[in-house]
Amino acid sequence: MPTAYHIFVCNNQKSGVGDDVAKALKNALKKQGLKNLGLGGEKRKSRVQTCNCLDACKRCKKGPGAALVIYPEGTFYGAVKPADAAELVQEHIGHGRAVARLLLPE
Repeated sequence: MPTAYHIFVCNNQKSGVGDDVAKALKNALKKQGLKNLGLGGEKRKSRVQTCNCLDACKRCKKGPGAALVIYPEGTFYGAVKPADAAELVQEHIGHGRAVARLLLPE
């Protein structure tokens, strides 16, 4: 099944918040029914993966949350906490709108 959205979450923090954010995003996708999307008459899957580094620490300032990027747009978010997952999924995946308060500066 082709991918609709691919979310990479940095788990390079000592606190382990990246892994917690990834779990929360996966749960939010399932709860909101957005794990599998019908786009252009074709079923597509949204995927969440952890990764070692997004090279965003300077922009993220190593805050209390995790950095993540959502493709295909390439939108970077920072200081994301597990409690932000439902809003990110609803707004970005569900409605195609960036969550301004979590966006990383260019």
